[in-house]
Amino acid sequence: MKRVLVSSGSTFESEIGYSRAVVQGDWVFVSGTTGFDYTTMTISEDIERQTDQCFRNIAAALEQAGSSLSDVVRVTYVLPNGADFPQCWPVLKQYLGAVRPAAMMISAGLADPRMKIEIEVTALKQSA
Repeated sequence: MKRVLVSSGSTFESEIGYSRAVVQGDWVFVSGTTGFDYTTMTISEDIERQTDQCFRNIAAALEQAGSSLSDVVRVTYVLPNGADFPQCWPVLKQYLGAVRPAAMMISAGLADPRMKIEIEVTALKQSA
């Protein structure tokens, strides 16, 4: 089974040693993804904007992997402040409302204090 590594071009990937996504067979595993705009390496202070950027970053990785947000079967949300989660719900519904993947939210610290959310997804390509 061929393994394909997907990169977003983020400096974090080379500095830490991971891939934005890994394709293994019909499965796509997208690493925890934050709201950084990787083209400018900037991040909004607003959690809704960070959540939207997370999904833009995830969608780009899935596209590179030959997949899409409609293929997502599992999602994990990590927020330093769990009380902020309801603010994200409209954005989550916008991107995954029709897909309705299995989901989990964890409240835990993130690597950078500017990060207010990190999202990880697993997708099964529709062609599988």
